[in-house]
Amino acid sequence: MISKATNIHPVFDRIVGREEKEQILNQKARVIWMTGLSGSGKTTIAIGLEKALQKRGFLTQILDGDNIRTGINKNLGFSEEDRTENIRRIAEVSKLFVNCGIITINCFVSPTLAIREQAKEIIGDDDFREIYVNASYEECEKRDVKGLYKKARNGEIKNFTGLDAPFEAPENAFLEIKTADISIEESVKCLVDAILSDIKQA
Repeated sequence: MISKATNIHPVFDRIVGREEKEQILNQKARVIWMTGLSGSGKTTIAIGLEKALQKRGFLTQILDGDNIRTGINKNLGFSEEDRTENIRRIAEVSKLFVNCGIITINCFVSPTLAIREQAKEIIGDDDFREIYVNASYEECEKRDVKGLYKKARNGEIKNFTGLDAPFEAPENAFLEIKTADISIEESVKCLVDAILSDIKQA
């Protein structure tokens, strides 16, 4: 059992606030939370989005499984409990970035409604933009960009989302992108068009 720290003395009222940082960066911080099956195109779209926003002068940070699970969350596995803790930590890190005025682009399967709701509660409803990168299990298995689907079929990966662990599609996503129907370039443009007015300073 983790004991609650009693020696924490917050200094939030004395550090430079989010609004001042957003003014310096000339942008409004948001968390662009991209959910969808492994191989649906989340990270590829995120990289395209980051480049498109950089050209327009926006400062961003991408968070995905590669840079999170090899660092801050490298001690976590893929049990339901560890997946929940994984998302909790990601949401807390995202909140820190938002408080620095940075647009944070997250690419995580985050498979259940409850787990994404937890992230939204931590980050705050006003700053959370859920993007559903929608591709069917069959389409993602056909792509199998990381070889994960083959390993899952062979029983080498347990609790694989879409096969022996559930994926619950968002009910009220900010935007849905069907990557089997449109190209990566079109997907990026669709996302840029959807969020541009949301991240611009008035």
